[in-house]
Amino acid sequence: MPRKRSTDDDELLARLRSLTAQARERAEYQRSQVELAIALQRGMLPRDLPDTPRFHLAVRYAPACFGLNVGGDWYDAFTLPDGHIGLSIGDVQGHNIEAAAFMGQVRAALRALASVSGGPGELLARTNDLLVSLGSDLFATCTFMRLDPETGVLESARAGHVPFVWATADGKSGLGEDEGGPPLGIEPGIDYPVARYRLTTGGMVVLLTDGVVEGPSMPIEEGLDQVVRLAGVAAVAGLEAQSLAAAVIKGAERVGHEDDAAVLVMGHDDPDTPTP
Repeated sequence: MPRKRSTDDDELLARLRSLTAQARERAEYQRSQVELAIALQRGMLPRDLPDTPRFHLAVRYAPACFGLNVGGDWYDAFTLPDGHIGLSIGDVQGHNIEAAAFMGQVRAALRALASVSGGPGELLARTNDLLVSLGSDLFATCTFMRLDPETGVLESARAGHVPFVWATADGKSGLGEDEGGPPLGIEPGIDYPVARYRLTTGGMVVLLTDGVVEGPSMPIEEGLDQVVRLAGVAAVAGLEAQSLAAAVIKGAERVGHEDDAAVLVMGHDDPDTPTP
């Protein structure tokens, strides 16, 4: 004979239904927050890259897609009023919609101040002071470069970011050795040293975020070595910047990360290569 359901049973079932509905609502809310943050990220990344003879840019970006994480990585490239090319890449601390919004503030500040700053070091210093004045609890790492297309000279400054990778057509490759300074938005009045390089014919420069080279399955040293090898092979083989960017972002799958991954590659054509 079936047992008659008690009032306690009814109350337990009602409670379970309520908890299930609340959990579903929270999951939907969190999912909408992630979708909004990803849309915000994509909307803030540049749609077009500068088109400069002999210098070619390529980018790849893979947003975090594990669980409810969403990061604040960005890349940017734009032409300055004096004809130089500004390049930036960076990573905001945190994995939520606030990080994505803060990324937009940092990228906008870099663009706005780049046209009135004397060089990458001054630009990072002014951006840092601006971010500190906003009083946010977030901070960002960043590398900013300024390319002179006439001479191939690169000026670079780094704020707590992973070093860039370089390679030349004669088989040499390695990491940028600029000294760098602390991340942006932590302490005012910081100086950021500037290093100068020359991008030679057949040379390549790879800017990236730590999600490309570091994660649970790979230490950052191994990840950077992997990119150095890829860049070296690409430069010797005369591959296009697009091909190297695709290979680097593909290699990021090995790190087992739950973070964004962004790559910006710049290559210098041989002068004898016909321009399209």
